[in-house]
Amino acid sequence: MRAPTLISVLNDAAVSIFGGLLSASFCGALAVRRSRGIFWLGMALMLFSQGAVYLIWDAEFRRQVYPLVVHLPLLMLLRVLTGKWLWSAVSILSAYLFCQMRRWLALFVAAALPEMEMIQQLAELAFTVPLLLIFLRFAAPAVRQLMEYPVKTQCQFGLIPALYYAFDYLTRIYTDLLSRGSPVVVEFMPTVCCGAYLVFLLHNSAQEHKRSLLRQTRDNLNLQVAQAAREISALRESQALAAWHRHDLRHHLQYLLSCIENEQTERAKNYISRICAEIESQRIQRYCENEAVNLILSSFAKRAERIGVDLDIRGTLPDVISVSDNDLCVLLSNALENALHACLPLAEAGTACTISVEFLYHELLGQNGRLFLQIINPCQGEVLFEKGIPVSSQPGHGLGTQSICTVVERYGGGCSFFTQNGQFILRLFL
Repeated sequence: MRAPTLISVLNDAAVSIFGGLLSASFCGALAVRRSRGIFWLGMALMLFSQGAVYLIWDAEFRRQVYPLVVHLPLLMLLRVLTGKWLWSAVSILSAYLFCQMRRWLALFVAAALPEMEMIQQLAELAFTVPLLLIFLRFAAPAVRQLMEYPVKTQCQFGLIPALYYAFDYLTRIYTDLLSRGSPVVVEFMPTVCCGAYLVFLLHNSAQEHKRSLLRQTRDNLNLQVAQAAREISALRESQALAAWHRHDLRHHLQYLLSCIENEQTERAKNYISRICAEIESQRIQRYCENEAVNLILSSFAKRAERIGVDLDIRGTLPDVISVSDNDLCVLLSNALENALHACLPLAEAGTACTISVEFLYHELLGQNGRLFLQIINPCQGEVLFEKGIPVSSQPGHGLGTQSICTVVERYGGGCSFFTQNGQFILRLFL
């Protein structure tokens, strides 16, 4: 056998091993030792049958029956090793697409060195092992992860390799449409790439929107958990104080009895007033009939008092309204958290700060009522706005206003943020 023919045989065997190894690696068929043994036995049989075809028929016929001699047996082999028809087929199609890199690099070398005989096939042989190692190291793990995805995702992943496989055989192997330079044929794969890129953009945009909603939901849940923890802590403190007063009730009564017996009425009154004030200071402040709002406002009132900020709360709200307790928590907690954050540097500098909170619930005949809320707080420096929404360059900030807008939009309401005379003003209805 002459050298050129030997190179052709070696090149055909190399591309078969290249594609077979990639296909098996893509579908996880080489995970265990027994599977590896069966795979290499199957590859040896395929190479033997390929060699027989090589001896009997000419090169053109070999190219046409290649799918029957190599791809179909490889599909059956991978199905036996993995138990998966669809992903075995997708793996073979993907490996065929990866073989294009090997062929194109060889064509590039052949174009650069046209005077060398058999340069394309020699280059293909030279590129086989380096490319195979690169793809097995970097591409195969990423492709294998898709095995556990839904069938729809697997089909989407395999669509481009399947189109390329069909295009290559229909225009280059079974016909000469590509070599004749038909514009429709030449522009087909670039058009497919353009369409795939567009689909990728739309899919990525949709996924990013979903991730944004999930992040917002997570942040809202974390906020609600933190608010619930503060409320539970306040209730525990109130209960502990009540238990303490119950425990000391006998001592209080004995002291009062002693005051009365000694006709020290004024001292007894003062003592009673002091005890009542202590009890009153620990109970949940009642601002309206809605218990959830009372708990949230009481919690923030105590936080504001600790940092030296006054909280002026006015409004009426029934116990049952059309806005859920979770959404009330998101609205009030985010708005008051932002207001306290804005007042903190002013309070630390000794400036008197007051946060004004006003709310109103308007009942509508035969419809859900409307909640109106206004929060005003002093602010320091310039507030940056984008499309009417305040933004912050500090990491972790700016999410609160987004959560407020999301809740308002869900109820079909409206909200506005603006500054006036050194005051930041939030107004919303829903």
